Amino acid sequence: MTALPSWDQFMVPVLRLQEDGEVRSLRSIRTEVAATVLTEDQRAAVLPSGSPKADNRIGWAVSYLYRVDVLERPTRGNYRITEVGRRLLADHPSGISETELRQYARPGDTWWTTKVHGSAPGPEVLTATPEVDPTEQVEEGIARIHADVAAELLTRLHANDPAFFEQAVLDLLIAMGYGGADGAATRTQLSGDGGIDGIIDQDALGLSRVYVQAKRYALDAAVGRPEIQGFVGALHGQAANQGVFITTGRFSSGARSYADGVATRVVLIDGQRLAALMIRYGVGVQVKRSVRIVEVDEDFFE
Repeated sequence: MTALPSWDQFMVPVLRLQEDGEVRSLRSIRTEVAATVLTEDQRAAVLPSGSPKADNRIGWAVSYLYRVDVLERPTRGNYRITEVGRRLLADHPSGISETELRQYARPGDTWWTTKVHGSAPGPEVLTATPEVDPTEQVEEGIARIHADVAAELLTRLHANDPAFFEQAVLDLLIAMGYGGADGAATRTQLSGDGGIDGIIDQDALGLSRVYVQAKRYALDAAVGRPEIQGFVGALHGQAANQGVFITTGRFSSGARSYADGVATRVVLIDGQRLAALMIRYGVGVQVKRSVRIVEVDEDFFE
């Protein structure tokens, strides 16, 4: 796939779209610019949060252009090109860098500059043009942190004994809400459990149950079809119609195909998904720092 243009590379397409002088909403600008300059694969690229990367980058391009009066906002959320914008497009028809855009900043506007943390008073340092916009940097940074934590979680789970892993799995399922308001989770005995490692009662009377098998596998090892068949047999022995098989490793294609085709409902959770769920539901992890991302409250200024 061709690399997605950086946010500053969207400035010229935005201005070309707006050159007709029409007022357009931000949503319309995003849609029309993406349809004009991006491939289908580029439009399909998403941030870790699931939002389209193109929407985010086009939005930042519009924000920067508005900040220097290249675009104006006649009504909330709607934009129109200015004479300054027409001149900018005429002077730079093939591309506009952040450095070139800075020349249009309002006198005294420090939006383009930043102080080095802890530095002595003095001239401000200009920020370099990033390949991606600030929101994208934050999301991708968090995604990298989560990937590192996920790898460490799997390593720790595999290094602990089976009882610890089984309890961790039950803790996760309870955190996900499968225990219900008055439900309970019970880890079975290590021997003679019939292939069932845990039972979750989803109601106080135990009328609805989820059966669990939790197996530590090497992180690059695959659980095969025979193991899933054995779990389904254990479920039949309990007259159960649903179960969850969780491993630190992965599942073979044969195992997944069998689970999809068997009448008994069996959910397979591999190591990658297990770690992601533990991070999402706060099991085995703690919040180191919370970051607040703010934007102007348009209602305040109405």
